[in-house]
Amino acid sequence: MLEIRRALKDILAGALFVALGLAFSFGSLAYDIGTPLRMGAGFFPLVVGIVLVGFGIAVVVKGLLAGEGDSLGGFDLRAVVFITAALLFFAFTVRGLGVAPALFGGILLASLGRSRTRVHEALLIALGLTVLSIVIFVVLLRLRLPLTGPWLPI
Repeated sequence: MLEIRRALKDILAGALFVALGLAFSFGSLAYDIGTPLRMGAGFFPLVVGIVLVGFGIAVVVKGLLAGEGDSLGGFDLRAVVFITAALLFFAFTVRGLGVAPALFGGILLASLGRSRTRVHEALLIALGLTVLSIVIFVVLLRLRLPLTGPWLPI
């Protein structure tokens, strides 16, 4: 008889993939799907969602059949808080502050999520990644992103 060893990590990760894939798929139905030759705005999210659901099911099956059964273990609460704060900061300030300050603040917060990172290191990381992002997206790709926003008197 086949021995079933459950791996809770794989099962939960697969379930998360399935949930995100379903969310993308159902969200894409609000847009025109089109055909493979004339893709609408919802075509790509639908395909990504379906692929994500497929990967999720494969990971769940692997977790049910060939898992190692390790416990979930702990997680770093500081990292969760700072990275969540970074995402929220960027989302709520990018229109008011502009891309450059919102990126800098978000990257700074995310950098501080690691307890071993010193403040001056986080500042250098934020400055470097902000400059790199602006060079890539604004200079090289020529995207019209407002570097500063209406909240700043510049």
